Amino acid sequence: MAPIPGYFDRRQLAHEPLRELHNGGWGDYAEKSARAEIISASFGELVPARDFGLEPLLAVHDRGYVEFLSAAHDEWRASGRDGDAIGYTWPIVRRRALKLDRIDARLGRYSFDAATPITEGTWEASYWSAQTALTALSDVLDSKARVSFALCRPPGHHAGRDYCGGYCYLNSAAIAANHARRCGRRVAILDIDYHHGNGTQDIFYEDPDVLFASIHADPATDYPFFWGHADECGSGAGAGKTLNLPLPRGTAIDGYNIALHQALAAVSADRTELLVLSFGADTFEDDPISFFKLRRDDYREIASRIAALGLPTLIVMEGGYSIKDLGYNVAALLSGFEVSD
Repeated sequence: MAPIPGYFDRRQLAHEPLRELHNGGWGDYAEKSARAEIISASFGELVPARDFGLEPLLAVHDRGYVEFLSAAHDEWRASGRDGDAIGYTWPIVRRRALKLDRIDARLGRYSFDAATPITEGTWEASYWSAQTALTALSDVLDSKARVSFALCRPPGHHAGRDYCGGYCYLNSAAIAANHARRCGRRVAILDIDYHHGNGTQDIFYEDPDVLFASIHADPATDYPFFWGHADECGSGAGAGKTLNLPLPRGTAIDGYNIALHQALAAVSADRTELLVLSFGADTFEDDPISFFKLRRDDYREIASRIAALGLPTLIVMEGGYSIKDLGYNVAALLSGFEVSD
């Protein structure tokens, strides 16, 4: 069996926020660059990202948002402030495209929480995170790999068309899925991060061509709270193309497998030709900010069931914050995919 190729660009390490607002105070930023370092150390060799340019990003994200993200930290510094740029006011009613130049206003316009700082290296890291996903996808599209693993950092699945949030800035899974669709493949996205991928859902919610299925913590109790409920099924032309399977805190593998069976049945019924798997290892029993009870060997079982679909698969790294366990948990997942030479 050939090893699953991994893809990563060290420019993704440039994003290193100082802190985040959580539980009523400032705390250490959970999405550290050390996450990527420890995962990359578990690979013998990682394929560097190729540059596919801005066009695949702009096919998913609003141009105004991309321009904001690329310049936000410079504008923050130019306003006379140090540190990371963080919003503090959000237009939750009568949101409209006002021409507001002050960086404070634009931070609120293009984000949905105060836990996603923009640093000097955020744009560079996010850009190369997306390019890493596109590079890994390209080798699947060209049949150079049946399964590929994109070590995307920062993660992406909370980022919508015109907003960042949840440690996410550019939605690498959505960018890759849309690119595969434009290359003529029928695509499904399966999100198995602990937290609902609200940005991915938002991007494809009215899209009749891309199935989005997600297994995640019940948003009645867990972030992002406002999205990911079971009654969200898509709308307009995309009605029926979104499947949310929220689970209670404390879920272990037996309960998880019931939801996984439903998700995989939906992927199969959709006549999927290529699968994008948003993988978060924050479902692990020792994750410091999450509350499922999956064990390391469970990732191997989950992956083997996904692999049984027989689909070309791009795995995109999302969350997972037990840093000492991350490399082992990723390796366990990858071991469940059997890739023939």
